[in-house]
Amino acid sequence: MTKVNALQDPRKQYKQGKISPQKQAEPGLDSELQPLADHGAESYKGSGRLAGRKALITGGDSGIGRAVAIAFAREGADVVISYLPSEQTDADDLLDELSATGRTVAAIPADLVDEVSARQLVHEAAEALGGLDIVVNNAGKQIFCDDITKLPALQLQQTFAVNILAMFYIVQEALEYLQPGSCIINTSSIQATQPSPGLLDYAATKGAITNFTRGLSQQLTPKGIRVNAVAPGPIWTPLQPSYGQSTEKLVEFGNDTPLGRPGQPAELAGAYVYLASNESSYVSGEVIGVTGGKLR
Repeated sequence: MTKVNALQDPRKQYKQGKISPQKQAEPGLDSELQPLADHGAESYKGSGRLAGRKALITGGDSGIGRAVAIAFAREGADVVISYLPSEQTDADDLLDELSATGRTVAAIPADLVDEVSARQLVHEAAEALGGLDIVVNNAGKQIFCDDITKLPALQLQQTFAVNILAMFYIVQEALEYLQPGSCIINTSSIQATQPSPGLLDYAATKGAITNFTRGLSQQLTPKGIRVNAVAPGPIWTPLQPSYGQSTEKLVEFGNDTPLGRPGQPAELAGAYVYLASNESSYVSGEVIGVTGGKLR
């Protein structure tokens, strides 16, 4: 990559072309992606925009959540990430990265399919950080299936449990700690408005997240707690090769965007930092698209 502040053509900022065919067991690991994703470890510098803040990031070990965790810590926030036990190696690697910031950081294993685990996660995070004032609901489940008659009931139930129901549980518990000035940031998707035929269950949850964000903002904004969302387009994360896309679609993943390439997790971190910082103090109920030029 070129220097962050140098003028650069966004079409060529990251490697383009076909992605090598690959498969991982769900939920996938960042360390096994080919090519590896960019989470901003080399490029994100930080300038104290979140100094003293305390953040919980679900699904923070890999993908978008990992990039957000790096950015938040480098902006001065203390950070807890959640992850699945099968993602332990990614979580350990991230903690090593974050420890260099000098901030308080921790990783808590939690399967958000389970309501009790989702609720308990919030209290464990608040205990680890001595409070909580940023909640990033980012964990997601995505499994490709292009025939609704073959969509397993268990997959349907688990996708809704992780992607949207857990958000309700986490917010319900987090409100014990969130004070005026706190914020909630949810991860939606371009799938909320442009659903792919092979991602019916995933897309339906993302539409629900968008409405959840907007409705919740109307409850909490009058209390001084802002609620917003980020809607990514095709971003190169472990979700994609771990059955999130068909093999055929994976090879051309993201090449149909106006920028002609998939996005990298690092390209979303700034949107989350903005929504978490005081710079967005007059923003609530909004969904910021980061889609490579695709209209939502």
